[in-house]
Amino acid sequence: MDEALIRSLTPSVLTVLVRRGADFAAAEDAVQDALLEAVRTWPADPPRDPKGWLITVAWRRFLDATRADAARRRREDVVEEEPMPGPAPAVDDTLQLYFLCAHPSLTPASAVALTLRAVGGLTTRQIAQAYLVPEATMAQRISRAKRTVSGVRFDQPGDVATVLRVLYLVFNEGYSGDVDLAAEAIRLTRQLAASIGHPEVAGLLALMLLHHARRAARTAPDGSLVPLAEQDRRRWDTTLIAEGVRILQAALARDRLGEFQAQAAVAALHADAPTAAETDWVQIVEWYDELVRLTDNPVVRLNRAVAVGEADGPRAGLAALTALDDSLPRHTAVAAYLHERDGNVATAARLYAEAARKAPNLAERDHLTRQAARLNTLRCG
Repeated sequence: MDEALIRSLTPSVLTVLVRRGADFAAAEDAVQDALLEAVRTWPADPPRDPKGWLITVAWRRFLDATRADAARRRREDVVEEEPMPGPAPAVDDTLQLYFLCAHPSLTPASAVALTLRAVGGLTTRQIAQAYLVPEATMAQRISRAKRTVSGVRFDQPGDVATVLRVLYLVFNEGYSGDVDLAAEAIRLTRQLAASIGHPEVAGLLALMLLHHARRAARTAPDGSLVPLAEQDRRRWDTTLIAEGVRILQAALARDRLGEFQAQAAVAALHADAPTAAETDWVQIVEWYDELVRLTDNPVVRLNRAVAVGEADGPRAGLAALTALDDSLPRHTAVAAYLHERDGNVATAARLYAEAARKAPNLAERDHLTRQAARLNTLRCG
């Protein structure tokens, strides 16, 4: 069975069920049952219309579950609404499903987590890493979100800000994680930008394009990470960079600054520098100041400390770092980098090794371990 095909059809099937009156949790269970049935039967008898087959089977599973549940007997009046046999329309409902999951009855954080799990295809562990919380905590959050929307009709889609947050997290997981979802996030954000003239939608699209333009240069042939300063800029996609800058400039001209536009401005300054040495770090610090004003996010403050260290020297960066909680993810790695820039090789080597033990993924752990080994070799040499 073609798993890629199943993955592409699942959001549309789930959308059909919720539009026809199924509550989200029951619809998700019914779709999973249909997928299992497809795994069992398709290899021997593949359907001519996979999407229509999945919709029909999932709807029947939902109706069977509804009839079995005495508390939901009122739903039996939708039996006659079973989809008619025949080819299903070729409509991409994925973006609509993102809005449906961003339901007003959920907090933004719960809506994001539920959408990432149900639509984005991320595991609970991956979502927990994105939120910087334990996996068990995230599992409970997703379960509560499902219970909250159970029995709620999805006729009040959520707001754009929540959907943007979901798309950004999906992109980040696809860009740096284990599952390649970056291109899908860009595709959906393009759809959203084409349908509404929201400057933050444009800002997010610009940010994605500018980051995606550097993707080919982010890893070496052996799979190891290549830091931004060491990347071969000839491998950057100049077409994507030009498009991202054009979209960003149009968004900024509307004078409704938001965090995605500010982040895209930072990315554009990196993309505009012919070499790492020519990066305009003073402007980058100014954009991080805007981001701190907009979000007061500790991760933004951490990135700002790095920029200050480049613009005003490593000791200024270390001074900015002292105001932050040292339990913040990647705090130790930033401290190691700034101490190395300041010439304190022994401290930097120790901190790189400590940061490697805290790294959220294997590629980052290997990179930090190599940095520690490099500095220890320098000390011993």
